[in-house]
Amino acid sequence: MDLYDALIARCEAMLEPFSCRRIAADGDGEALWPQADERAILFRKDTAYELGGGGLPAYSGAAFTSESGVRDEIVVCGPDLGEIDRDSPYARLTVLRVDEGAWRDREEAYRALRRLDYTRYRVRPEGFMMRISAAAHREPVRVGAAALRAGLDFERVGRTFLRAYRGHPEVLGARVYFVTEPDFPYEAFGEAARRMDAVTESLDEIFHGLVMDCAACRLKPVCDEVEGLRKLHFAAGGNGGLGAAAGRTEQYKL
Repeated sequence: MDLYDALIARCEAMLEPFSCRRIAADGDGEALWPQADERAILFRKDTAYELGGGGLPAYSGAAFTSESGVRDEIVVCGPDLGEIDRDSPYARLTVLRVDEGAWRDREEAYRALRRLDYTRYRVRPEGFMMRISAAAHREPVRVGAAALRAGLDFERVGRTFLRAYRGHPEVLGARVYFVTEPDFPYEAFGEAARRMDAVTESLDEIFHGLVMDCAACRLKPVCDEVEGLRKLHFAAGGNGGLGAAAGRTEQYKL
Protein backbone atom coordinates (compact mmCIF):
# COMPACT_ATOMS: atom_id res chain seq x y z
CA MET A 1 0.00 0.00 0.00
CA ASP A 2 2.15 2.84 -1.26
CA LEU A 3 -0.31 4.77 -3.43
CA TYR A 4 -0.73 7.48 -0.78
CA ASP A 5 2.85 7.67 0.50
CA ALA A 6 3.93 10.63 -1.66
CA LEU A 7 0.87 12.61 -0.53
CA ILE A 8 1.55 11.74 3.11
CA ALA A 9 5.14 12.92 2.68
CA ARG A 10 3.91 16.14 1.05
CA CYS A 11 1.68 16.94 4.04
CA GLU A 12 4.36 16.06 6.57
CA ALA A 13 6.81 18.34 4.74
CA MET A 14 4.32 21.19 5.17
CA LEU A 15 4.55 20.67 8.94
CA GLU A 16 8.36 20.61 9.15
CA PRO A 17 8.75 24.37 9.78
CA PHE A 18 6.44 24.18 12.80
CA SER A 19 6.88 22.84 16.30
CA CYS A 20 4.58 19.86 16.79
CA ARG A 21 3.81 17.94 19.96
CA ARG A 22 3.70 14.15 19.60
CA ILE A 23 1.65 12.07 22.03
CA ALA A 24 2.14 8.31 22.03
CA ALA A 25 -1.16 6.52 22.42
CA ASP A 26 -0.20 2.87 22.72
CA GLY A 27 -2.81 2.36 25.42
CA ASP A 28 -6.09 3.92 26.37
CA GLY A 29 -4.33 6.33 28.71
CA GLU A 30 -6.89 8.07 30.81
CA ALA A 31 -10.57 7.35 30.33
CA LEU A 32 -11.87 8.22 26.89
CA TRP A 33 -13.75 11.46 26.46
CA PRO A 34 -17.50 10.77 26.35
CA GLN A 35 -19.25 10.48 23.01
CA ALA A 36 -22.20 12.74 22.19
CA ASP A 37 -25.50 11.31 21.06
CA GLU A 38 -25.67 11.14 17.26
CA ARG A 39 -28.67 13.52 17.35
CA ALA A 40 -26.99 16.03 19.66
CA ILE A 41 -26.48 19.55 18.33
CA LEU A 42 -24.04 22.08 19.71
CA PHE A 43 -25.79 25.42 19.34
CA ARG A 44 -23.93 28.61 18.58
CA LYS A 45 -24.76 30.10 22.01
CA ASP A 46 -23.00 27.15 23.65
CA THR A 47 -19.97 27.35 21.35
CA ALA A 48 -16.69 28.94 22.47
CA TYR A 49 -15.39 29.22 18.91
CA GLU A 50 -15.35 27.33 15.63
CA LEU A 51 -12.36 25.73 13.97
CA GLY A 52 -12.79 26.85 10.39
CA GLY A 53 -15.47 29.36 11.32
CA GLY A 54 -16.01 32.65 9.57
CA GLY A 55 -14.83 31.27 6.25
CA LEU A 56 -11.45 30.19 7.62
CA PRO A 57 -9.86 26.98 6.25
CA ALA A 58 -11.04 23.67 7.71
CA TYR A 59 -9.72 20.64 5.82
CA SER A 60 -9.31 16.96 6.58
CA GLY A 61 -7.67 14.11 4.74
CA ALA A 62 -7.28 10.36 5.17
CA ALA A 63 -4.44 8.30 3.74
CA PHE A 64 -3.40 4.66 3.94
CA THR A 65 0.03 3.06 4.08
CA SER A 66 1.95 -0.11 4.89
CA GLU A 67 4.83 1.77 6.52
CA SER A 68 5.73 0.05 9.79
CA GLY A 69 6.68 3.38 11.38
CA VAL A 70 3.03 4.43 11.68
CA ARG A 71 1.88 3.61 15.20
CA ASP A 72 -0.89 4.94 17.42
CA GLU A 73 -0.02 8.57 17.89
CA ILE A 74 -1.58 12.04 18.16
CA VAL A 75 0.32 15.00 16.72
CA VAL A 76 -0.70 18.55 17.68
CA CYS A 77 0.73 21.41 15.61
CA GLY A 78 -0.28 24.81 16.90
CA PRO A 79 -2.35 26.01 19.85
CA ASP A 80 -4.36 23.33 21.65
CA LEU A 81 -8.11 23.69 22.16
CA GLY A 82 -7.75 25.33 25.56
CA GLU A 83 -5.33 27.91 24.15
CA ILE A 84 -7.66 29.15 21.40
CA ASP A 85 -10.15 31.93 22.14
CA ARG A 86 -11.57 32.78 18.71
CA ASP A 87 -12.39 31.20 15.36
CA SER A 88 -9.25 29.58 13.97
CA PRO A 89 -8.07 27.80 10.81
CA TYR A 90 -7.87 24.04 11.17
CA ALA A 91 -6.67 20.88 9.47
CA ARG A 92 -6.79 17.22 10.42
CA LEU A 93 -4.87 14.40 8.75
CA THR A 94 -5.37 10.73 9.55
CA VAL A 95 -2.75 8.20 8.41
CA LEU A 96 -3.72 4.55 8.81
CA ARG A 97 -1.33 1.60 8.56
CA VAL A 98 -3.31 -1.27 7.10
CA ASP A 99 -2.90 -5.02 6.77
CA GLU A 100 -3.38 -5.65 3.06
CA GLY A 101 -3.49 -9.41 3.60
CA ALA A 102 -6.93 -8.98 5.14
CA TRP A 103 -8.43 -8.32 1.68
CA ARG A 104 -9.08 -11.05 -0.87
CA ASP A 105 -9.48 -8.91 -3.97
CA ARG A 106 -9.58 -5.38 -5.33
CA GLU A 107 -13.26 -4.76 -4.70
CA GLU A 108 -12.96 -5.80 -1.07
CA ALA A 109 -9.90 -3.55 -0.72
CA TYR A 110 -11.79 -0.54 -2.07
CA ARG A 111 -14.78 -1.18 0.20
CA ALA A 112 -12.44 -1.48 3.19
CA LEU A 113 -10.72 1.83 2.44
CA ARG A 114 -14.04 3.62 2.13
CA ARG A 115 -15.30 2.01 5.32
CA LEU A 116 -12.21 3.18 7.16
CA ASP A 117 -12.57 6.70 5.77
CA TYR A 118 -16.24 6.86 6.78
CA THR A 119 -15.33 5.99 10.36
CA ARG A 120 -14.98 9.75 10.99
CA TYR A 121 -18.77 10.08 10.79
CA ARG A 122 -19.07 7.86 13.87
CA VAL A 123 -16.64 9.88 15.99
CA ARG A 124 -18.59 12.39 18.09
CA PRO A 125 -16.58 13.67 21.09
CA GLU A 126 -18.80 15.59 23.48
CA GLY A 127 -18.36 19.31 22.80
CA PHE A 128 -16.47 18.77 19.53
CA MET A 129 -19.12 18.86 16.82
CA MET A 130 -17.68 18.20 13.36
CA ARG A 131 -19.73 19.62 10.52
CA ILE A 132 -18.35 17.48 7.71
CA SER A 133 -18.99 18.43 4.10
CA ALA A 134 -17.46 15.71 1.94
CA ALA A 135 -18.49 17.47 -1.27
CA ALA A 136 -16.67 20.68 -0.29
CA HIS A 137 -13.85 18.79 1.45
CA ARG A 138 -14.43 20.91 4.56
CA GLU A 139 -14.59 19.86 8.21
CA PRO A 140 -15.31 22.87 10.44
CA VAL A 141 -15.72 22.06 14.13
CA ARG A 142 -17.79 23.76 16.82
CA VAL A 143 -16.02 23.58 20.19
CA GLY A 144 -18.26 23.78 23.23
CA ALA A 145 -17.51 26.18 26.08
CA ALA A 146 -18.59 23.66 28.74
CA ALA A 147 -16.36 20.96 27.23
CA LEU A 148 -13.36 23.28 27.33
CA ARG A 149 -14.00 24.01 30.99
CA ALA A 150 -14.13 20.26 31.60
CA GLY A 151 -10.69 19.78 30.02
CA LEU A 152 -11.33 18.97 26.36
CA ASP A 153 -8.11 19.01 24.33
CA PHE A 154 -6.75 17.45 21.14
CA GLU A 155 -5.31 14.48 23.02
CA ARG A 156 -8.74 13.50 24.27
CA VAL A 157 -10.30 14.07 20.85
CA GLY A 158 -7.46 12.17 19.20
CA ARG A 159 -7.83 9.16 21.47
CA THR A 160 -11.50 9.00 20.51
CA PHE A 161 -10.50 8.90 16.83
CA LEU A 162 -7.83 6.27 17.45
CA ARG A 163 -10.22 4.00 19.35
CA ALA A 164 -12.68 4.17 16.46
CA TYR A 165 -10.09 3.43 13.77
CA ARG A 166 -8.42 0.66 15.76
CA GLY A 167 -11.80 -1.05 16.02
CA HIS A 168 -11.16 -2.24 12.44
CA PRO A 169 -9.01 -5.41 12.54
CA GLU A 170 -7.08 -4.48 9.38
CA VAL A 171 -5.77 -1.25 10.98
CA LEU A 172 -2.38 -1.92 12.56
CA GLY A 173 -1.59 1.66 13.53
CA ALA A 174 -3.10 5.13 13.32
CA ARG A 175 -1.64 8.63 13.48
CA VAL A 176 -3.90 11.67 13.75
CA TYR A 177 -2.58 15.17 13.11
CA PHE A 178 -4.41 18.26 14.39
CA VAL A 179 -3.18 21.58 12.96
CA THR A 180 -4.09 25.08 14.13
CA GLU A 181 -0.87 26.94 13.22
CA PRO A 182 -1.89 30.35 11.82
CA ASP A 183 0.85 30.27 9.14
CA PHE A 184 0.31 26.68 8.00
CA PRO A 185 -0.34 26.39 4.21
CA TYR A 186 -3.95 25.27 4.59
CA GLU A 187 -4.90 25.62 0.94
CA ALA A 188 -1.98 23.44 -0.16
CA PHE A 189 -2.99 20.88 2.48
CA GLY A 190 -6.59 21.03 1.24
CA GLU A 191 -5.42 20.24 -2.28
CA ALA A 192 -3.40 17.27 -1.00
CA ALA A 193 -6.44 16.04 0.96
CA ARG A 194 -8.55 16.23 -2.20
CA ARG A 195 -5.89 14.19 -3.99
CA MET A 196 -6.07 11.53 -1.29
CA ASP A 197 -9.80 11.21 -1.79
CA ALA A 198 -9.30 11.17 -5.56
CA VAL A 199 -6.85 8.25 -5.25
CA THR A 200 -9.50 6.23 -3.40
CA GLU A 201 -12.10 7.24 -5.98
CA SER A 202 -9.72 6.21 -8.76
CA LEU A 203 -9.49 2.75 -7.22
CA ASP A 204 -13.26 2.44 -7.58
CA GLU A 205 -13.05 3.43 -11.26
CA ILE A 206 -10.23 0.95 -11.83
CA PHE A 207 -11.63 -1.99 -9.90
CA HIS A 208 -15.06 -1.76 -11.49
CA GLY A 209 -13.84 -1.01 -15.00
CA LEU A 210 -16.05 2.06 -15.20
CA VAL A 211 -13.73 3.85 -17.63
CA MET A 212 -11.29 1.87 -19.72
CA ASP A 213 -10.00 4.70 -21.91
CA CYS A 214 -7.45 6.79 -19.99
CA ALA A 215 -7.89 9.75 -22.32
CA ALA A 216 -11.60 9.89 -21.48
CA CYS A 217 -11.26 9.40 -17.73
CA ARG A 218 -11.91 12.43 -15.52
CA LEU A 219 -9.42 11.05 -13.00
CA LYS A 220 -6.53 10.87 -15.47
CA PRO A 221 -4.64 13.74 -13.73
CA VAL A 222 -4.63 11.68 -10.53
CA CYS A 223 -3.21 8.61 -12.28
CA ASP A 224 -0.61 10.81 -13.94
CA GLU A 225 0.53 12.15 -10.58
CA VAL A 226 0.27 9.18 -8.23
CA GLU A 227 2.93 6.53 -8.72
CA GLY A 228 1.38 3.09 -9.09
CA LEU A 229 -2.17 4.00 -10.10
CA ARG A 230 -1.53 3.76 -13.84
CA LYS A 231 0.19 0.38 -13.42
CA LEU A 232 -2.74 -0.81 -11.31
CA HIS A 233 -5.19 0.32 -14.00
CA PHE A 234 -3.35 -1.58 -16.73
CA ALA A 235 -3.16 -4.66 -14.49
CA ALA A 236 -6.94 -4.52 -14.20
CA GLY A 237 -7.32 -4.35 -17.97
CA GLY A 238 -7.26 -0.60 -18.63
CA ASN A 239 -7.22 0.63 -22.23
CA GLY A 240 -8.53 -2.66 -23.52
CA GLY A 241 -11.18 -4.15 -21.31
CA LEU A 242 -11.15 -5.96 -18.00
CA GLY A 243 -8.26 -8.37 -17.75
CA ALA A 244 -8.46 -11.75 -16.12
CA ALA A 245 -6.90 -10.27 -13.01
CA ALA A 246 -10.07 -8.29 -12.34
CA GLY A 247 -11.98 -11.42 -11.44
CA ARG A 248 -9.41 -13.11 -9.26
CA THR A 249 -10.17 -13.64 -5.60
CA GLU A 250 -6.72 -14.41 -4.16
CA GLN A 251 -5.19 -12.05 -1.61
CA TYR A 252 -4.63 -8.72 -3.27
CA LYS A 253 -1.88 -6.23 -2.54
CA LEU A 254 -2.23 -2.55 -3.46
